[in-house]
Amino acid sequence: MPAAVPLNTPKTRLGVSNNEADQERLLSTDNSDSEDNAGFGVDDNDSGSAQPNQASTSTNIIGMGIDEEGLVKPEGRRGDGWARNVAFTSIALLTGTTWFLVLANNPFNLKWFAFHPPLQSLALCFFTYGVMTLQPTSQPKTKAAGFIRHQTAVFYFGFPLILAGTSAAVLHKILEDYKHFQSWHATFGLLCIVWLLVQVFLGAGSVWNGGSLFGGGMRAKAIWKYHRLSGYILFTLMLYTAHLGWGEKTAGKWVRIVVYTIAPLATGISVWFRVRTSKMKFF
Repeated sequence: MPAAVPLNTPKTRLGVSNNEADQERLLSTDNSDSEDNAGFGVDDNDSGSAQPNQASTSTNIIGMGIDEEGLVKPEGRRGDGWARNVAFTSIALLTGTTWFLVLANNPFNLKWFAFHPPLQSLALCFFTYGVMTLQPTSQPKTKAAGFIRHQTAVFYFGFPLILAGTSAAVLHKILEDYKHFQSWHATFGLLCIVWLLVQVFLGAGSVWNGGSLFGGGMRAKAIWKYHRLSGYILFTLMLYTAHLGWGEKTAGKWVRIVVYTIAPLATGISVWFRVRTSKMKFF
């Protein structure tokens, strides 16, 4: 006679890839009684980058944030909506102004460099969305959906865009025989790209194939925790690098102040305002 299947065991659905099934299993496996899982319960309203390895389900559906009708309960704290709007407005202002300045100043004269500011600023838009879409996510359904949006925005759009923009700047300097890393913007830019490569490796390795690259389970979950904190710091450094960039040197005084100083500062503060530190327990 076959062994009984626990009620909370996730079932593989038709049309779901192995990676997606692994992520769902990580999201739905109930390890709340495990000593290693202390502090990772879903009743803690965390809105840092969602952790796909999050222990989640319980036989009490109300305890996991879903009411009797199966509806996901509202998430968020007072001020979260305001912070989200400020972040999106600020990064949109920076991106839109950057594109306008490049297109209005004969981009053909800028040669390959003309691609650099627009692509980097657009990548920042996707990174901002990728972070904000995980805030707040404290329930299994919202964590799973938020992770998919995060991966799409960051990995499939932001990451290729910022690599393309960086390549355009490097190619321009090579073709024009300019020296490299002659400014803080270029130096911090290189640091951001190297850091981003490590960041993507840690994020993908801790989630794809059930986090098997790092041993899976709680080991992969521990890596994700550091990936999340690292991402917030890297995002802040990227905003500062944008502040030091081309627009800061070529735009008018008030544009520099509003668009390349206040806007990135407002974006960073808004993102950090929405962070829940309850899940990032390092000590």
